[in-house]
Amino acid sequence: MGLLDKLSGWLGLRKKEVNVLCLGLDNSGKTTIINQLKPANTQAQEIVPTIGFNIEKFKTSSLSFTVFDMSGQSRYRNLWEHYYRESHAIIFVIDSGDKLRMVVAKEELDTLLNHEDIRSKRLPVLFFANKMDLRDAMSSVKVSQMLCLDNIKDKPWHICASNAIKGEGLQEGLDWLQGNAFVRYI
Repeated sequence: MGLLDKLSGWLGLRKKEVNVLCLGLDNSGKTTIINQLKPANTQAQEIVPTIGFNIEKFKTSSLSFTVFDMSGQSRYRNLWEHYYRESHAIIFVIDSGDKLRMVVAKEELDTLLNHEDIRSKRLPVLFFANKMDLRDAMSSVKVSQMLCLDNIKDKPWHICASNAIKGEGLQEGLDWLQGNAFVRYI
């Protein structure tokens, strides 16, 4: 580490690194959301289902994000807990058009929030009620009610209506993560 790196670190000028877990059931739009948050010149042109996990990095004006895009397929969900300890925040993506699997999403969320490595931390949780462009999509208020988000009292949380394909609602969520949840890191 050079002298300028050390000096910028002491002065608090260096970007703070934040590890974020991106979780949710398969086909909820996690990878598409993360892809849209990256700079345009680094975005993938084609999105394929995640097997295991992907690691993506991008920066904002004050934070450097490392996002662990975890597969939501049932056989890979047991991998999630191996990343809880080192995480600083969670993005939980819900397919707001998939009413049938909302119960499964709630069960996975409850399991996540009750895990010993998460329960004791005041991690911010950002929810994206994704696929709002679908005709039968539930509103973010309805998704919040179905997931009983008002019962989360020990962690800051926020829900955004989103359409990952068009990028709608994503900046609002990223701004919340950056401006509200990570004040202690800035």
